[in-house]
Amino acid sequence: MNSFQQHDTIDLPRIGTTEEPENQVFDVAIIGGGLAGLSLSIQLAKQGLKVILFEKEKYPFHRVCGEYISLESWNFLENLGYPLSDMDLPIIKNLLVSAPNGQYIEQSLPLGGFGISRHKIDYELAMLARANGVYILEGMKVTEVRFLQTFIITCSLQQYQAKVVCGAFGKRSNLDIKLKRSFAEQKANRLNNYIGVKYHIQTNFASDTIALHNFKNGYCGISRIEEGKYCLCYLTTSNNLRSSQNSIVKLEEAVLQRNPFLKKIFNESKVLYQTPLTISQVSFDNKSQVENHMLMVGDAGGMITPLCGNGMSMAFHGSKIASELIAQFFSKKITRAELEEQYIKQWNRLFQKRLQTGRLIQKLFGKEWLTNVFINAVRPYPRFISYLIRQTHGDPF
Repeated sequence: MNSFQQHDTIDLPRIGTTEEPENQVFDVAIIGGGLAGLSLSIQLAKQGLKVILFEKEKYPFHRVCGEYISLESWNFLENLGYPLSDMDLPIIKNLLVSAPNGQYIEQSLPLGGFGISRHKIDYELAMLARANGVYILEGMKVTEVRFLQTFIITCSLQQYQAKVVCGAFGKRSNLDIKLKRSFAEQKANRLNNYIGVKYHIQTNFASDTIALHNFKNGYCGISRIEEGKYCLCYLTTSNNLRSSQNSIVKLEEAVLQRNPFLKKIFNESKVLYQTPLTISQVSFDNKSQVENHMLMVGDAGGMITPLCGNGMSMAFHGSKIASELIAQFFSKKITRAELEEQYIKQWNRLFQKRLQTGRLIQKLFGKEWLTNVFINAVRPYPRFISYLIRQTHGDPF
C-alpha cells in the first residue's frame, strides 16, 4: 500500500535533528500548516534550508473548504513528490450553476480540476514535509512574532528563532489582530462578514461535475472527493444566519432549500458529519502580502471568493513564488528588502486580477433577483461563461 494512503495514526514521525527546536536558529519558520504552508516547507527543505512549521491543530483534521483543486496544480504537486497519479481521484470536467429559482446553466470547464479532502491532502503533505526534514510542531498556537534582525516566534512560554518567517495562517488568525492588519480592523461590511459551512455527504451526483447552487445571499458548492464521498460547502452572510435565529438547520430549511437543487440534495443525501464544520468572519477585503517583514502566503496574503474555485491552486502557486525568492535571499542574490518587494510585485502580477474578477462575480450572486436574472441572461452564451472562468484561473505551473 502506498504510504500516502495511511490514515490510522495522528502522531507522525519526527524526522531530522533531535536537538530541541527552541535551542536552534532556523532558516525559515512557517506559521500555519495548510496547503500553502506545507507545500512551501517542502520546497524550502528540498533546497537544503532548515525549516520549522507551526500548526495549531493536530493532523489529520477537517477544514472548511470546497475541496476542489484546479488541474493547473497537478504537475506542481507531482513534482513536489505527492503521487496524485496513483490515487484514483475524481477528475472534474463540468460545471453546473443554478439560480435560487431553479434555472441553471451547464458548461464544460476550460481546464478542469480534481477532488480531494483537506483531511487527506493536508495530512499526507505533512508526512511528505517531515520526510524531507521539516520540523513540524502540532498543537502549537503562535501568539507573537517580533523582528529583531532575526525573528522571535512565541508559542505559549516557548520562543523560537528564524531568519525568515512566512505567515500561512489562513483566512483569519489571532496574529492578524496582533499585527493590526487593516482588513482585520475593518468594520463589518459586504466583503468581510461571511460564514462558511461544510459537510461530507453520500449522494447521487455526477462524479465529473462540480455544481454551484445559489440561494438568497449565498451559494453552495458540491463535488466529489475520494472514496466516493462528496464535499458540500456553502458560504453566506452572517445576517442570513441571524435572521434564521442563529440556527444552521433553520437557515438550510428556510433559505437554502428554496433552491430546488439544494432541497433535493438535503432531502436525499446521507450526512457523514455529526455536526457541520463552520467558520465565521470570512473576509474578501484586500490584504497586504508583507507584514512586519513576514511574507504572507495562501489565504493570509489574499483570498479569492470560493465560487471561483481556485483558492487552493493559488495557495500552491503563491508558495512557489515565495520559495524561489527565499532561495535567492539565502544565496545572497537579493536583500531582505528586495525579497519583500519582489514577492509583493510577483504576487500581485499573478493574482490581483483574479481577486478583482472574483469580487465582481460575487456581486452578481449577491442578491436573489440579480442571480436569477444573470443566470437566465448568460445561458445562450457559453463562450462568455468560459471567459469568466478563465479570468479567475491560471496556467499549469
